Amino acid sequence: MEAFLLSTAIIFIAELGDKSQLMAMTFATRYKVRDVLIGITAATAIVHLASVGIGWWIGDSFADYQHWINVAAGIAFLGFALWTLRGDELTEEEASKAKNATGAAILAVGMAFFLAELGDKTMLATITLATKEGWFGTWIGSTLGMVAADALAIIVGAILGRKLPEKVITYGAAALFAIFGLILIAQGLGWF
Repeated sequence: MEAFLLSTAIIFIAELGDKSQLMAMTFATRYKVRDVLIGITAATAIVHLASVGIGWWIGDSFADYQHWINVAAGIAFLGFALWTLRGDELTEEEASKAKNATGAAILAVGMAFFLAELGDKTMLATITLATKEGWFGTWIGSTLGMVAADALAIIVGAILGRKLPEKVITYGAAALFAIFGLILIAQGLGWF
């Protein structure tokens, strides 16, 4: 349960202001929201299942070095904080693909999200979480966190348009990543 709650919260925060939210809003202008959410959920579940598999393998293979895994994970989360501050924008090509997608909505959305999430900070954060948390709870929680953040983007985007408090979201998410990273480093170094 701890892995589920932790990964839901962290991935939800990581997804705030991410290009995937922009893709979700773009797809929602073209397809039914239900189809967009099903496509997002399917793609996210697949990518995050692979992510937790990688993270679990790392955590299991190097169990004797858990303190160093904590330090490395903490450094990764500090990197995610900087990545969040740098920003993540939807390129014109990605926006064009989302806008001009044809065929079955669920398949179009699913494929676009699958490809967009490979190597994204949410995938890397899921791998990092799975090195020390249970794989199943991390998988379900990270999938739920991402889908919830994208659903929120669709709803808020439909209601408020482009008037989202982007700076507040960016700084808040970066601060939470940094705090979590510092906690992991402190645990790894045995400070608490």
